[in-house]
Amino acid sequence: MNRRPVYYAVRMTIAAVVYAGCWALFAWLGDSWLQLLLAAVLAVVFGQLGFLAHDLGHRQVFRTRRPSDVAGLIIGNLGVGLGWGWWTSKHNRHHANPNHEDHDPDVSPAVIVWSEDQVARSSGLPRFIAKYQAYWFFPLLTLEAWHLHIASFKALLNPAAKRRKLELTLLVVHAVIYLGAVFAVLSPGKAVLFLIVHQGLFGVYLGSTFAPNHKGMPVLTKDDKLDFLRKQVLTSRNVRGGWFTDIALGQLNYQIEHHLFPNMPAPNLRKAQPIVERYCAEIGVSYLQTGLFESYGQALSHLHEVGAALRRPPAAAVG
Repeated sequence: MNRRPVYYAVRMTIAAVVYAGCWALFAWLGDSWLQLLLAAVLAVVFGQLGFLAHDLGHRQVFRTRRPSDVAGLIIGNLGVGLGWGWWTSKHNRHHANPNHEDHDPDVSPAVIVWSEDQVARSSGLPRFIAKYQAYWFFPLLTLEAWHLHIASFKALLNPAAKRRKLELTLLVVHAVIYLGAVFAVLSPGKAVLFLIVHQGLFGVYLGSTFAPNHKGMPVLTKDDKLDFLRKQVLTSRNVRGGWFTDIALGQLNYQIEHHLFPNMPAPNLRKAQPIVERYCAEIGVSYLQTGLFESYGQALSHLHEVGAALRRPPAAAVG
């Protein structure tokens, strides 16, 4: 549980240098089609900054709230254009009740539905999507970044929102500089394509790193009465892999350990993993760990099964 100040200092420095370097390269390339490749690189950079903001939100980096808030606002609102305060509050609700139909905002049936009960209650767009939602899942992720940007602004329009003026100001500054730079350097057509590629791949990257964690795992209801350990372990999935997987997934591939110890610095999670796995085996609690592509397969299979009722032909009328 000890903090890792040197690790995070190095990680933040690398992220800042790469972020600045990408925008310097953007200015140097000018009105070139090569900018679309840079847009793909920036999608990954934005995702890595999102992982840092995530760790800051869990107080993994600093012991006290103020430096965590300052760094989170700079990285989240100003650097990436996402409302850090809103997202942190939403994410904490997810941690308190992971995969719970009534309490986890990450399994609310906004577009995708996560359980057969949600399918039965669905209507409109979610019901239309649910029929073949396993096929829609990754294409819909291209809209995820746009959704997060809009949701950030909407949340801060609420007068009761914490740090409302500051967070709104930082979001507006980000949007003005980001859009201003893109349209100042690129022709209108290239600028629009740059935005589509950058934000689309940013959304796919974020969704692809979070989907293995809980999607396809049991969805809880008010009838499920689980203790803290089982509530966190049984709804989470770890993803096996080496250093590349750890970096690509922001070390959230150790999702079970992260949910049990959300304040544990990310680089320490891999050290806790074998201890937690052994303990779960000792007490008879199922502990799931798969490969990355297998995790996607399990998530998509679950989504397809959930929508099965909508693919069945209607029963013939009797009489």
